[in-house]
Parts: sequence; structure tokens; C-alpha cells
Amino acid sequence: MIRRFLAASLIVWALGFVWFAIAMPGPEGDGTDGVRTDAVVVPTGGAGRIERGLQVLASGRSGHMLISGVDPEVKPREFAVQFKVPMKAMECCITLGYSAVDTRGNAAEIAKWIAESDFRSVRLVTTDWHMRRASGELRHVLPDSVTVVEDAAPSAPSLKTLFLEYHKLLASRLSWLWED
Repeated sequence: MIRRFLAASLIVWALGFVWFAIAMPGPEGDGTDGVRTDAVVVPTGGAGRIERGLQVLASGRSGHMLISGVDPEVKPREFAVQFKVPMKAMECCITLGYSAVDTRGNAAEIAKWIAESDFRSVRLVTTDWHMRRASGELRHVLPDSVTVVEDAAPSAPSLKTLFLEYHKLLASRLSWLWED
């Protein structure tokens, strides 16, 4: 009986990993079309995330942007220079969030910013391999009245990255079960 349970668990785990690795989320439109949201939020940590968020903001599909988990050493002017963002856009439309250090912290920082700004819809931009966990963590702390649009920046993750992220996703989901 235990062997069957372990074998079935191994099969479910392996099929889940295959699904996770080959069915990664993709971009929402090309950044100039698709759903309009009140804001775009970008957790730091992966290549292409900030650039994708800035593309969405520049297209007018979102009016405000939060970059969550920015290193406290980074100042707005440095950010603007690095990503070629006009200071006018920094002053009106882009917020740098400094309090998050991990995905769960990103979700908390983003949820607080959304509540303070009274936004009703947000476009989450993160790397394709990170989207499921980041979206899940964010939806877990947001009220149901806030719409989350997923917009994944395509990448070419290594097998190691996929393996680690799959297990982080499983751990994240299990932790919610213990919370409730």
C-alpha cells in the first residue's frame, strides 16, 4: 500500500514538473494591446521584467508602475539613467518599492501600494517561470475586488531554475493550506 502511494506521488510530482516546465505563461499582448489596467507591478529579480513593465507603461496600457524589491542603494535618478526613463515619468508614474526581499514580500509590498492607491486592476509583470508563484502570492493577499492580469516576460530558464521554482511553488501552495 505504501509503495503504491509513493509511486503515485512520484508520478503526480513528475507530471506536475513536466506541466510546469512546458506550459509557462506568456506575455499579455505585445504591451501595446490587450487589457488596460490601473497599474503595472514588477517584482525585481529577473531579466526583462523591468523593461517589459516600462514598455507597458509607455504604451499607456497602465498609468502607474511599482517596482517592488528594489535595492535600498538604488536612487530614483540612478534607476532613471539605467533604464533610460525620463525624470518626468519617474516623478509622476513610477514608484520604487524598497521593503521586499522575496516573492512573498513583493506580494505584501504590492498589496499595500494597491490599497493606498485605491487601484482596482493591476498588471503583474514577472519572468515566465516565476509567474505562477508570484501571481499566487499576490492573489493570496489582495482582496477579490482587485483584478490581476498576468504578463510574463519570456525567458530561457535552466533546468535548475525550473526545478527550484517548481518546488518553491509547491511549498508556497502548501504553506497556504497550513495558514487557513
